[in-house]
Amino acid sequence: MNDDLVGYDPAPHYDRITAAWQLLLGDELHYGVFDSGDEPLPVATRALTARMIDGGRLADPAPHGGPLRVLDVGCGSGAPACELATDHGVEVVGITTSAVGVATARARAADLGLSGVSFEQRDGTDNGFDDAQFDRAWVLESSHLMRDKDALVSECARVLRPGGRLVLCDLVRWREIGFAEVRERRVDFAVLRDAFGDAHFRTLDDYAALAESHGLVVDRVDDLTALTLPTFDRWRANADLHHDAVVELIGTEGHTAFVRSCDILEQFWRDGTFGYGLISATRPT
Repeated sequence: MNDDLVGYDPAPHYDRITAAWQLLLGDELHYGVFDSGDEPLPVATRALTARMIDGGRLADPAPHGGPLRVLDVGCGSGAPACELATDHGVEVVGITTSAVGVATARARAADLGLSGVSFEQRDGTDNGFDDAQFDRAWVLESSHLMRDKDALVSECARVLRPGGRLVLCDLVRWREIGFAEVRERRVDFAVLRDAFGDAHFRTLDDYAALAESHGLVVDRVDDLTALTLPTFDRWRANADLHHDAVVELIGTEGHTAFVRSCDILEQFWRDGTFGYGLISATRPT
């Protein structure tokens, strides 16, 4: 949970945990939205993806006449990108700093026979694409590991065509955490770093302000904290179900850190420290 913008590369973390996370977090590698609280994790993760799809307005026709072109920033194992291409007829370019993530995503797309999906090893805070190349910038639960949030949002805005949209969801911070509290809970924060990488959370208002500062018009800001809370129960159940396979992939310490991190995050969710949210914004025409 460090504010320093220099020197941290999340790629080694993702390279190490991708295979284990497919067992622990489910194939889509992200939180779920539980409207009733009783849904299985795959149903809930698809529900979160559906909220992103709605926020990104993927059903809208592309102004240039072809399919919408989507940049998936922090594409994970490629599951959402492949779903978007299959179910919504969009073209998707997924980027991640993780070589393992790219290989996993490319294999998934090949297995599905998808030609309108590609994956590249690039940095979301300096993506290297030309201006105005995409109709949508899709940032699903990856921004918390990109320290320079301003660069991330700036790059997303830069590559959007006029009328294009940014949709972003992720873990967020709801209140300031003072030095004394950080010191008191330093063991908890160390566990979270071991399990989930060196993350830094911003508020939903921060993300909205960054989008506005880069010329986007924010039209949706959703607090999903309560709806995502049951995710932790499902992850702990997966950790128990797949115990031996996960230990083989990331070791006993990795498995223990993951389970403990679920307990810690759930407490943070419940005490109003951290949570989950979604924003969407449009580049004016």
